[in-house]
Amino acid sequence: MSQPQNPKQAGAIGEPLSALDTPCLVLDLAAFERNLDRLMQSVADTKVAVRPHAKSHKCPEIAKRQIARGAVGICCQKISEAKAFADAGINDILLSNELVGSKKIAAALSLARQLQARSGQLTICVDHPQAAADLNHAAQAAGLRIPVLIELDVGQHRCGVADPRASVALIDQVHRSSGLQFKGLQAYHGSAQHTRTQTDRQAAIDQACHLITRVQRDAAALGIDCATVTGAGTGSYLLEARSGVYTEVQPGSYALMDVDYGRNDWGLSDMPVFENSLFIHTSVMSRPDDRAVVDAGLKSMSVDSGLPVVFGRPELVYQKASDEHGVIVASTQTGQPGQPGQPDQPNELVGRLPALGQTVLLVPGHCDPTVNLYDVLHVMDQGVLIDVWPISARGLLF
Repeated sequence: MSQPQNPKQAGAIGEPLSALDTPCLVLDLAAFERNLDRLMQSVADTKVAVRPHAKSHKCPEIAKRQIARGAVGICCQKISEAKAFADAGINDILLSNELVGSKKIAAALSLARQLQARSGQLTICVDHPQAAADLNHAAQAAGLRIPVLIELDVGQHRCGVADPRASVALIDQVHRSSGLQFKGLQAYHGSAQHTRTQTDRQAAIDQACHLITRVQRDAAALGIDCATVTGAGTGSYLLEARSGVYTEVQPGSYALMDVDYGRNDWGLSDMPVFENSLFIHTSVMSRPDDRAVVDAGLKSMSVDSGLPVVFGRPELVYQKASDEHGVIVASTQTGQPGQPGQPDQPNELVGRLPALGQTVLLVPGHCDPTVNLYDVLHVMDQGVLIDVWPISARGLLF
């Protein structure tokens, strides 16, 4: 068997999963592709465009496969992240985040020029008059005209303009700026994505649509058309797609999925059920009588949304993590999906624990920041390593 050329690669092409060094990040190709197909099928009867958010995977190969299935482009959060995707051949990028400071603006204009040279585009969000003025001044000096969306605060209470009158004033400012081209509204309701019931998610999106339509109406009174309304994530995108208000949706995690999204009421709504396709492959490195200690700890995963779940082994609970270790115990109390129960007495269940040297797959609590810890994604097909995809935008934070 040939050895991997990339030192960050856990095994050679053609090796089985059990032969890969651990911990490593793996992708189940079949589940991943089913997720991509399900999303596109779910919006086929709507008029919305799909622009997946690349912050979830930071991997150009994934973006290319999403676009091949009909996505119009991608979203990115940072300009350096967007540059990595542009260099990989992605031509239509929305920077769905604010851009402030001369260095970031200069980098954005350079990237916009690169994309425009090949008939692509970089669209930028603004939520403040000064940010719009600074971007306009720099674009004029560079001889460019930059597509711009005004970001509304539709309930996330993070970035965005919450007051409709201030929103319309900013729209008017951008519309009159010769270095900018007003394209519409960024209206992402992030906190709605993990609101557990569809009833509550629907209420949140209805409230967002109410603000959007008011801003559209007031802008139209000035003769300005908010042609694009973009937003939505994996937890709510079908609600935005069917709203008649949004023209574009931005789901990201649907391709990979994680424990936290698994807590939503997928089975009680008409949302597609997406599969876990992203896993951390980890080995048992120590085996005391009452626990199995694996080699995937805090440096292998993000735990901001909770600890991982042992995939396909409901009797096992990932109980705690330290820098390089994870402790797995046995339990008969598995709780709700994504919410494991507390372990029973270990001496009664010790036989269920994996043996020294055995491997398990973990579903991360939050896929986005977990992916950002790895350089490559090991692509598995029927348990065999068939490809390794670079996570090219990993660690690009500027």
